[in-house]
Amino acid sequence: MLSRPSAPRTGRPRSTTADAAILAATRAALVELGWSKLTLGDVATRAGVAKTTLYRRWAGKNELVVDAVAELFDELELPEGGSLAADIEGVVLQFAAILGRPEAKSGLMAVIAESTRDEALRARIRTSIVDRQKRLVLEGRARAQARGELPPEADAASSARTVDLIFDMVAGSVVHRTLVSAEPADEAWVRSFTQLLVQGLRATAAS
Repeated sequence: MLSRPSAPRTGRPRSTTADAAILAATRAALVELGWSKLTLGDVATRAGVAKTTLYRRWAGKNELVVDAVAELFDELELPEGGSLAADIEGVVLQFAAILGRPEAKSGLMAVIAESTRDEALRARIRTSIVDRQKRLVLEGRARAQARGELPPEADAASSARTVDLIFDMVAGSVVHRTLVSAEPADEAWVRSFTQLLVQGLRATAAS
């Protein structure tokens, strides 16, 4: 006689309140201690949770910091600028402001350095930060196409390549400007950068 398959075991539901407290505590620790002195024990104390709660959710400090920083970038919004240039300027200024925050600066630089030796960490950065924020490129390009500022893409593969290129140009330029060169991404710089990017997009679309 065949036995009936057992029902799948379900664990305790993950607490979104605990997650939010842990990520906020991680950012606070990054500001006060920096990445090198941050420990999971300190984060647990700040968040008011047991260390086992952290270890059930994150494999280690690097993964925790990635998620804490990723939540900052989720604050980015595409403004209703009325034009492609205005939309880009609005997002870039927000992005630069977030990168100027000590928790974003120290956390992002640290996990990027650590990821050079850790492929799984690189994948987490791509998934948690890069891929999630490509939503802004997709939304901005769709608006520009609806306004007739950019033509529709020829096919899905071309569309994906364009999204990747736009994201790489924006993110790479702003990260280099603010974190590597340590120069301000002020309104004048953002305006010049945006003009150059928009000219390139229109020239590519026309070719």
